[in-house]
Amino acid sequence: MKKLLSLLAFTSLLFISCEGDPGPPGPPGPRGEDGFDIVGVVFEEIGVNFTQANGYSEVIPFPENIEALRSDIVLVYLLEDVVNDGLGGTADLWTPLPQTFFTSQGSLQYTFNHSFFDVNIFLDANFDLNNVPPGLALDQVFRIVIIPADDFSQMTDVNLNNLQEVMQALNKTQKDIIKSF
Repeated sequence: MKKLLSLLAFTSLLFISCEGDPGPPGPPGPRGEDGFDIVGVVFEEIGVNFTQANGYSEVIPFPENIEALRSDIVLVYLLEDVVNDGLGGTADLWTPLPQTFFTSQGSLQYTFNHSFFDVNIFLDANFDLNNVPPGLALDQVFRIVIIPADDFSQMTDVNLNNLQEVMQALNKTQKDIIKSF
C-alpha cells in the first residue's frame, strides 16, 4: 500500500511540475476578437396605417431574407418625432413599444406581439378607436429589431428602451437597416 501511495504521489508531482511554453495565441473565434459579436437584424416599416378597415392592427411579415427562430427576441420602436440635432440636421426620436400616449379622448397605446415570421402592431385605447387623431394613426414608421436569443443574453448592459444603444450593440448603422416602402 505504501508503494502504491508513493507511486501515486510521484506521478502526480510529475504532471504538476510539467510546464512549457504556452505557444502563440490561436486565431479569433467565430464571435470576433473580443468574443462578442451579435448578428441581429434591423428593418424599418414605413407608412403603416391603423384604420377601422384593418382593425387598427397591422401584421408586418419579416423580409424574406431574414430567418428568425422561435427563440429570437423581437423589439419594436415607433418613430415618434424628428427634431433639430443642433448641427443643422435632424435626429429621429424612437420610442420602444408598448408606448402609451394621452390624447383629449383618453389614453392610446401602441403595442405588439410576434411570431417567428411576423410582428403584429396594434392600437389599444380606453376610447373608441374611430376617434384616434390621424397624426397618431396614419403614416407611422416602425423599426423592428430581431436578436438571436443566445446573443440577447450577452446584452446585459444594453438599455433595450434606447434604439441607439441596441443598434450599437448589434454593430449596425443606418446603412444596415432593411427598409420597406
